[in-house]
Amino acid sequence: MSTTETILIVGGGVIGLSIALELRLRGAEVTVLSRDLQQAAGYAAAGMLAPQAEAIPPGPMLDLCLWSRSLYPGWINKLEAMTGLTAGYWGCGILAPVYDIPPSLDSDSRAAYWLDRHAIQHHEPSLSSEVMGGYWFPDDAQVDNRALMRSLFTAVQDSGVTVQDGETVVALLHQGDRVTGVQTDRSTWQADHYVLAAGAWSGDLLPVPVHPRKGQMLAVQAPTGKTLSLKQVLFGSEIYLVPRRDGRIIVGATSEAVGFTPGNTAAGVRSLLERAIRLYPVLETYPIQELWWGFRPITPDEAPILGFSPYQNLALATGHYRNGILLAPATALLIADMIFAGKTSPLLAHHCHTRFGFKEHEST
Repeated sequence: MSTTETILIVGGGVIGLSIALELRLRGAEVTVLSRDLQQAAGYAAAGMLAPQAEAIPPGPMLDLCLWSRSLYPGWINKLEAMTGLTAGYWGCGILAPVYDIPPSLDSDSRAAYWLDRHAIQHHEPSLSSEVMGGYWFPDDAQVDNRALMRSLFTAVQDSGVTVQDGETVVALLHQGDRVTGVQTDRSTWQADHYVLAAGAWSGDLLPVPVHPRKGQMLAVQAPTGKTLSLKQVLFGSEIYLVPRRDGRIIVGATSEAVGFTPGNTAAGVRSLLERAIRLYPVLETYPIQELWWGFRPITPDEAPILGFSPYQNLALATGHYRNGILLAPATALLIADMIFAGKTSPLLAHHCHTRFGFKEHEST
């Protein structure tokens, strides 16, 4: 494509903004439409970069995640150099405690190091006495998702991308095998190329199997004036604790198939606190600082939908579920390469929408 052509991205979350920045840095004229920037899943995440701790099985998805994790330090340096803002990257490693010793440690290929009960309690003295051991993943990391979103949004705006917030896309207009425009609740937008990166709302615009999965989260504040109490992410049984350098600890997250039902619930918050305190008992004395929720875009195989669509000028970048923050830099490169050079990376082929089948809308 010519760099003078226009690209319109539907979705202002971490995926949409990352793609927008990459395309703009290559010279394209880019517009982003977002229904509500503050509702993007990236703001509601914990920011774990955890392909190993998440136990993603070997295959294309793990390859994609490991590659994206390797891109992170350089990507963060670029954002910080462009904006002068910190993006909150911390290569702190992830500790995954367990209450029962696995029957065969050799069978768990995700483990970088196994720590027995004595070693893990020495590594993190405030862990529960119920913990029998755990895995240590020194290459997994975290990023402060809110700091990342602020720096990313600033970089996008400073680079000349047009961001239209409060524009809810209601339809993709198309004729034959080409998208001809985007209809919002306010107006109609047209471009030469389009990218669908609308997260949990993508299924409202195309018949892709992307659905919302609600996650409730909370934050507590460790006592001030003390040495940082928790210095690595704890990835436990159906719970994770993500410390920030200022003493804030993120606790998450529920996984609820309740559509777009908003709000924190007593049951959701109770389950988070019970699991978190069981793993890290000192947490029960920390004041609760904040409660929130978000909607992650999940697909049937929990892997994203990337690359080509049934329309020649529409690219797909959606369904990242729990790994949107992690996969942002890799997704941006893959989609930009596809749009600019028609590159068909094997990673795009493995994550194409055709693995689910696709019934096209009638022409509009």
